[in-house]
Amino acid sequence: MTGFARQYGTLFALVAIIAAFSIVSPGAFGSMSNLINITQQMTLLAIVAIGATVVMAVGEFDLSTASIVSFGGIFAVYLFKLGVPAPLACLLVLSIAALFGAISGYVVSRFQVLSFIATLAVGTIIGGITFWICDGATLLGDIPSGFRDIGRGHTLGLPTLTWWLIAIAFVVWILLDKLEIGRKLYAIGGNREAARLAGVRIVSNTVAAFIVSAVLAALVGILLTARIGSANPTGGGGYLLSAYAAVFLGMTAFREGEANLPGTVVGAAIIAVVGNGLTILGVSTFLQDIITGTIILAAVLVRRIGQGTA
Repeated sequence: MTGFARQYGTLFALVAIIAAFSIVSPGAFGSMSNLINITQQMTLLAIVAIGATVVMAVGEFDLSTASIVSFGGIFAVYLFKLGVPAPLACLLVLSIAALFGAISGYVVSRFQVLSFIATLAVGTIIGGITFWICDGATLLGDIPSGFRDIGRGHTLGLPTLTWWLIAIAFVVWILLDKLEIGRKLYAIGGNREAARLAGVRIVSNTVAAFIVSAVLAALVGILLTARIGSANPTGGGGYLLSAYAAVFLGMTAFREGEANLPGTVVGAAIIAVVGNGLTILGVSTFLQDIITGTIILAAVLVRRIGQGTA
């Protein structure tokens, strides 16, 4: 029973939080329309967190994700202003983001530089490029109307953004849990030297993990721009800590102590539900931060205490 509680306790916590807010505010929070809206609100955070999950599978961190989110939006609008068609502009943004990820992954794996340092440096460079492109200003206008449809509206009863999350979560779940590359990534994260001796290519697989993270971060920048109709050079600033909070919350679920996609989605859902519920109840933003941080800390402490008493 204890093992079952450890494995599914975080999921039960999510259900309990939803139930509590539904009881306190049944008309506003507990409505089906609001619950569906929460799936839309959590999408961008969850996608960044999914990318972070892939990097954490190899035992590393990517601190450049927030900068790449901002770059994705700014560079997309910059290309629109140059007259580049939306599909080609998005492809160029994702390709350059992949290059950023490859650089980070190569420096970390080939030269064994701490990922904190390498990705912080790369993120700083990307941030500088982003501000240089837009001259530090928010970019407005010249955004194709069709482009905005990818971040707005509903399809088959669900927000379009929610479908993006479903599709990406499914693909990355297949990647990590069903394909050989996923087993290799977890092998590297579990014991790098043992993985190397077993024939796992450390550099190429680590680079692949960072590329996935960077591409998903840039995609979030594109979707954010499509949704709000503008791009800000600091637009990605709020995603880094929240994304890793979702990953760490997810590490308390399903596969204890290991970054996993289902757990990350549950972690992102907890953060979104708490934020939505507290907003409906009129709780100020700074108190929301305190409460959210307390929940995350409590989840991590419960897992550590559980390990110590196992």
